[in-house]
Amino acid sequence: MRHRLYYMLPNVESARQVLNDLLLARIEQRYVHFMSGGQELPSDLPQANLLQKTDVVHGAESGMLVGGALGVALGIIIVLYPFDGLTSQAAIVLIAAVAGVLFGGWSAAMMGVALPNSRLKMFYPDIEHGKILLIVDVPARRIQEVEDLLAKRHPEMRFGGEEPNIPAFP
Repeated sequence: MRHRLYYMLPNVESARQVLNDLLLARIEQRYVHFMSGGQELPSDLPQANLLQKTDVVHGAESGMLVGGALGVALGIIIVLYPFDGLTSQAAIVLIAAVAGVLFGGWSAAMMGVALPNSRLKMFYPDIEHGKILLIVDVPARRIQEVEDLLAKRHPEMRFGGEEPNIPAFP
């Protein structure tokens, strides 16, 4: 299980040094991401991807929940007012629920991709003023070690918080 840690860095040079320290601490580069406001980050710094920058994950989760509920409601309505040839009422409700989950998740994810990540809302003012956000996913057993290392080696950074429930795929 990994936890996501957030740090605000003052500039690109600090970000490079932090990346080097994390790599030396054996944190794989695929778990380290940087995000900036308007400035383009150098190619040697791994950038945050679409799933981390946008609200696509939150949108898909919300859409699946609402779509599933509406699918179940539609399935119940179809069962209460049956058409000719309907045999399995439970299958109708299940099919409608699955269709609602799929359609709701897809449509809400498409809307979420156009929105900034709501989990990062508190960081946007600093990012807009030229600072760089570090997003690092660390194994739970190594959180204290990584926090101590970064606090000791980089007093210029500001700890932005920890997120214990991160999605497994981004």
